[in-house]
Amino acid sequence: MPFHLDFSTPHSTVLFWKYDDKSDEFDHNALIEPENFQRIEHYHPKKLSEYLMVRRLLKMVLPNHKILYKTIGQPYLHPKDAFISITHSFPFAALAVSNKRVGIDIEKIMPKILKIKEKFLHDSEHQWTQNENEVEWLTVIWVIKEALYKLHPSKYWSLKKHYRVEPFSLEDTSAICCSVFDEQFTDSYNAKVVRMGEYYFALVEEHHVLNFKISSGSLF
Repeated sequence: MPFHLDFSTPHSTVLFWKYDDKSDEFDHNALIEPENFQRIEHYHPKKLSEYLMVRRLLKMVLPNHKILYKTIGQPYLHPKDAFISITHSFPFAALAVSNKRVGIDIEKIMPKILKIKEKFLHDSEHQWTQNENEVEWLTVIWVIKEALYKLHPSKYWSLKKHYRVEPFSLEDTSAICCSVFDEQFTDSYNAKVVRMGEYYFALVEEHHVLNFKISSGSLF
């Protein structure tokens, strides 16, 4: 299956691809940037497919742009006239493009998250996270914090100490309050979380984003 879902908002273009080994064919020469050849030459086939799906989505939005990486591994768009965020969990891959900072993340709902919950749960989150459906609660919190990490310029490494999700209901995850903070500041956001079968997907956008439309390969 090629193009799968469009989760675009008035502020960001957000596209999903779901891999199908029976129909998906990618032109490696057209999709792999020369600057990234060494980076991906030893990728596992699944990881390479995720990489190629993201590039194929970019061609749908901005065919004359490419995705490069900073020395710390953070992806960025070239030319630098928009912000991007990438996420993938095979067979899914997604790309967000916006004129303000944006963060997306996808995670499969799996019990193994119970083993690492103390590494990313803020103390306040222990007070309201429920034991019933705990794996789902934790997965939602995780994807929100991962999306926030990709969005926020401070790039605090500790999801436990500097990222917080406010109480929410699993029945309505369309606008979950969350924040990045330290002793000097607090930046608050609303995260949109969508359940996709066995996966949760989170989108967080920077405040005061301007509207735009896609036309002839140009975002703005």
